[in-house]
Amino acid sequence: MLANDLILFSQVIELGSFSKAAEQNNLTNSVVSKRIARLESELGVQLLYRTTRKLTVTEAGNVLAAGAKNVEQATLEALSTVSGLGENISGHIKMSVPTISGDLLLADAIAQFCNAHPGLTVDMSLDNRFVDLINGGYDLVIRTGYLEDSSLIARHIIDSQWVVCASPVYLKQNGKPPTPKDLKQHNCLKYAYQSSGANEWEFKSDNGNYFVQVNGAFSTNNATALRKAVLGGHGIVYVPQCLVYEDMQRGDLIELFPELVGKKLGVYAVYPFTKHPPKKVKMLIEHIKQQYLSIAHYFTNNLV
Repeated sequence: MLANDLILFSQVIELGSFSKAAEQNNLTNSVVSKRIARLESELGVQLLYRTTRKLTVTEAGNVLAAGAKNVEQATLEALSTVSGLGENISGHIKMSVPTISGDLLLADAIAQFCNAHPGLTVDMSLDNRFVDLINGGYDLVIRTGYLEDSSLIARHIIDSQWVVCASPVYLKQNGKPPTPKDLKQHNCLKYAYQSSGANEWEFKSDNGNYFVQVNGAFSTNNATALRKAVLGGHGIVYVPQCLVYEDMQRGDLIELFPELVGKKLGVYAVYPFTKHPPKKVKMLIEHIKQQYLSIAHYFTNNLV
């Protein structure tokens, strides 16, 4: 099988010899040699120069080695995930999640996961700031935004689209802004959690994205408070779609500029870098991802 031969080739490169790869896989040196020769024959290129003293990787071998390593890693991860299904998992997971997602679906999803695995306990804190995973002792963090720390692993779960909206009452009293730039004449309720700044709202144009500097009397870092303020008819907000999806569906809030809002952020499961993350963490991430995808329409209109 080509995939198995690729994995074996990757191990030969990593270990530096046929004999070590043979020992690791409970094979004989001749079997390893024949399988690498078979791989070379199928690909029509020489991958290794063999001498009695050392192995030298060819240019084609170096190119293939990178891809073969990915095949090996993907195979190991797939086998590890499948082998964990149906098994009892136990222990403790300390995690942090954003407030909106925590209220919307994660509290229920994680409690459900704990019920399915009686030996497991989870401590979930709701926090919009990016906590220090290592010093804080966190096993897993769900975050919206960008990841810069190379010592962490981030798995993309879903994209979160932002929207601009206001109540029918506000729009009747103050008029509907014709363009995003007209927001400057309106009372904009500001979400202080925004990394780009609460009063800088991002929009799309044919020439690229641009920011509109807005003004308003009310600012908060609490999404629930902001939602109550906009539902009360006190102004216009720029928030994640999932926060106000049901309000817009009911007509309690009216979406403005649906094709022009430029902010869409990835939601990620983030955990400390490790070659083999704990099975309980990987299974919880998969469970969380499925919960997000089950209500994907709350987060983005583009589900393709």
